[in-house]
Amino acid sequence: MTIEDLEKEIPELLEYTKSMPSEIRRSAFIKIYPPGRLIHQKDCELHFFGIVAKGENRVINEFENGKIYMIETNKAIDFIGEVTLLAEMPRTSVTIEAVTECTVIYISRKEAENWIRNDSHILRLMAKRTAFKLYRSSYNNGLKLYYPPAFLLADYLVRAYESSLSEKTDAVFPENGAFILQKIRERLCEELGMNIKTLDRTIRSMQKDGYFSLTKGKISFGYEEYKKMKAFITTGLSVNTDF
Repeated sequence: MTIEDLEKEIPELLEYTKSMPSEIRRSAFIKIYPPGRLIHQKDCELHFFGIVAKGENRVINEFENGKIYMIETNKAIDFIGEVTLLAEMPRTSVTIEAVTECTVIYISRKEAENWIRNDSHILRLMAKRTAFKLYRSSYNNGLKLYYPPAFLLADYLVRAYESSLSEKTDAVFPENGAFILQKIRERLCEELGMNIKTLDRTIRSMQKDGYFSLTKGKISFGYEEYKKMKAFITTGLSVNTDF
């Protein structure tokens, strides 16, 4: 597979690669990561800069006690190592893991630095993407500290439902029209920033209050339940949060 092959398959990628110098194109290489594989390890020297052409990844922070905090998830087209590069730091600050199969175009750090130094177009795209992530993080900063677990879970489920509709991912909607969250409890804990006991209590309470059902252990709900959760997070309607 070549960059040209990816450009034909993903036309929007051209916006990111059209100004790539020919010598960088010749030296670039492509790597495919299966779901669950680490793309980028925290506190490692950044030798290569990447453009994620396909797939979804998650950004996590690992701590010495073994705990993992999920910062965000990102979908292609995305960058790998752009913050380290723009900050002119030698080592990476986060770990990045493939959520779905990810296809990444890699170029050496030195070539990337020369490219962004001489090409305002790619620099602007990197700055815009970095600013978007910072804006999203700042906008939601403090949410996990000041809202109860039921609010956090309802907000997460509403956003997951709306995202699935906008992306037309029919795989999560069985024949009865219910949305099924395809996430294991451990992953939900990381993304919501709560421990497994709190999550289990929250799920039981919200299920009892009719916000969703459990289908083979997975959270499932339809449009009416979605509207109920939407009303809860937008108008402050109460659910049982006395945990």
